[in-house]
Amino acid sequence: MTSLEGLVNDVIAVMQDKIDNRFAATGEIFDLGQWLQFFAFDVMGTMTFSKRYGFLDEGRDVGGMLAAIILYMRSAAPFTQIAWLDWLVNKNKIGDNIRQLFHRTASLTIIGFVSKAIKERREKLANDKKEDENEVGGRKDLLTRFLEIQNGNPNIPLWAPTAWTFSNVIAGSDSVGTVMRTTLFNLLSYPHTLAKLYDELRDASLTMPIPEYTELRELRYLDACVQEGSRMHPPFALPFERIVPAGGVTILGHYLPEGTVVGGSPYVVNRDKGTFGEDAEFWRPERWLEKDDSHRRKLEQSVLTFGAGRRVCLGKNIGIFEVKKILAFLILHYNIRIVDKEKFEVENSWFFIQRGLYAQVEKRSEAGKVRSQ
Repeated sequence: MTSLEGLVNDVIAVMQDKIDNRFAATGEIFDLGQWLQFFAFDVMGTMTFSKRYGFLDEGRDVGGMLAAIILYMRSAAPFTQIAWLDWLVNKNKIGDNIRQLFHRTASLTIIGFVSKAIKERREKLANDKKEDENEVGGRKDLLTRFLEIQNGNPNIPLWAPTAWTFSNVIAGSDSVGTVMRTTLFNLLSYPHTLAKLYDELRDASLTMPIPEYTELRELRYLDACVQEGSRMHPPFALPFERIVPAGGVTILGHYLPEGTVVGGSPYVVNRDKGTFGEDAEFWRPERWLEKDDSHRRKLEQSVLTFGAGRRVCLGKNIGIFEVKKILAFLILHYNIRIVDKEKFEVENSWFFIQRGLYAQVEKRSEAGKVRSQ
């Protein structure tokens, strides 16, 4: 994580410049949720390709990538629930050829972007071997690491770096942005929890202007807020499916034969009252601090936001790292006021899409009192 922290700090500095000069200085109402999405994408762009996509710099969806991902999710969502329709439209040669001939899908748009980036990087590495060591001021990015892994293992197919990078672009940005927005929206909607978190951050004597992750990861209330945010509004809200293996399995007294497709929706699982309490529908970070460590581990293991078991999201820890970094920075530096909670909307299209987190910000005078870098 520490090898990536400098890359994240660079993007936070850009975010600070934009908020200070464009919004804090003017009092302009803006969609903070959208800017958090810009931040999440520019962080992933920096970590993956050694350069920002430019969302923060330009304050817009550069190249229409965000719109393409939403279109992809809306298009894919019905097929995840209607297997025969998926086969009819997507999983046969005739349907696939017709679709590609008459309609360039959103996924192909994103894969085209990724393939171009990989082609350019392979050429750069072939022309100058030193490039694999210098990606951003000597810090190696994820794409270079992917290519090194693939080049060093003949059993890894050539398409693997494309698949890994595609996952970074799709899930590594939107999912993290969702947890950022959810956590901040609820902190602003429940001011007593925001005040409690600010007190913890203020009293921790953190490095400023951007706290270091080694300082943040042990802060109990910050961690509880991030855990509660990921529980309340998982980025994916349709069932995560698994196929019953050979021999079948018995679950809660019900026998399921091999080949049965079993799925659980993270949104439903995460709000189970038997696990999370009668108030599972509501924001309450304190639930993560009650009882002992074994109870906390039970709650953590019961959240399906990042998957579970051998299929748990490989980027989970990086995502939590990003969320804690930006939340701590924003709360320490700004007084943030949500303008209209009713404007905050959600849409379940495989991804649990959010929009309308309108806010005003002003710089905190207290921020300068905390330890500087």
